[in-house]
Amino acid sequence: MDLRKLKTLIDLVSESNVSELEITEAEGKVRIVKSSGAPLVMQQAAAAMVAAPAPGVTAAPAIPVVEAAPAGHTVKSPMVGTFYRSSSPGAKAFVEVGSVVKEGETICIIEAMKILNEIEADKSGTITKILTENGQAVEYGQPLFMIE
Repeated sequence: MDLRKLKTLIDLVSESNVSELEITEAEGKVRIVKSSGAPLVMQQAAAAMVAAPAPGVTAAPAIPVVEAAPAGHTVKSPMVGTFYRSSSPGAKAFVEVGSVVKEGETICIIEAMKILNEIEADKSGTITKILTENGQAVEYGQPLFMIE
């Protein structure tokens, strides 16, 4: 991959809210992961994996992060798309922290391929956390809400 293109990608990741970017091209695969503000670039050629810090950035040693298991039930994204808390811009959000929901009640929308998919609560309870920002891209299986 061209060094100028790689530098541009690193700058874009550094200046955005994107935490990870992966690009596959004929000559190899590049993965840029932003942790603690400094992007780390990993290039994978045929069989070798090379990890190098972004130009002018020194890599910090990896410290394992142990997170406490969240209490309650996690509602996860059933698809890749864009997460929306309401049916339209300016409309009231489907749920807020503290909202009581019933199983089958719509709690958000995920837009995928220009189709708005209503996501329903898969458990009755109280919303204790909203784990995704409105308008944020979500992955399949990404936690969206916590219900207790």
